[in-house]
Amino acid sequence: MRTLLTCGLLAATALPAAADHTKPVRSVAKLAAQGGRFTTLLAAVKAAGLADALDADGPITLFAPTDEAFKKLPEGAVADLLKPENKAELVRLLKYHVVAGKVSAKDAVAAESAKTLQGGSVRARIVDGRLRVNDSDVRKTDVPAANGVIHILDTVLIPPKGH
Repeated sequence: MRTLLTCGLLAATALPAAADHTKPVRSVAKLAAQGGRFTTLLAAVKAAGLADALDADGPITLFAPTDEAFKKLPEGAVADLLKPENKAELVRLLKYHVVAGKVSAKDAVAAESAKTLQGGSVRARIVDGRLRVNDSDVRKTDVPAANGVIHILDTVLIPPKGH
């Protein structure tokens, strides 16, 4: 049942495949910048000094919270994170959204968890017929990039204490 549900969910949420199956030419960073839905994420990545990492060869998997996801954080949280004195915490938060390697939604669900660059793990599962990563609904899966893949989230992932 889980496999059937997973296949149905992944088919419903994945982007349509390109007819010519050409390799994507934009990096994770360039795709995020193009969409206009990730301005807060990209500002945070720049403030943390991690912009080049999203353009690197990879492959990487980015769990990308939208601007709306950042608005769910407590008032003032983003402004505090962007302060130079909080750079280490910002880097920790952002690295929790990245996994080394190209992890498709199907592979994430099969593995149930993936270790992030921050050192903690994120958990992927089906809840009420929807793919979730930790406490975030995945709004779109498997957005292909030249250097990996993006999964679009509706909530910012918060790393566990002690990691």
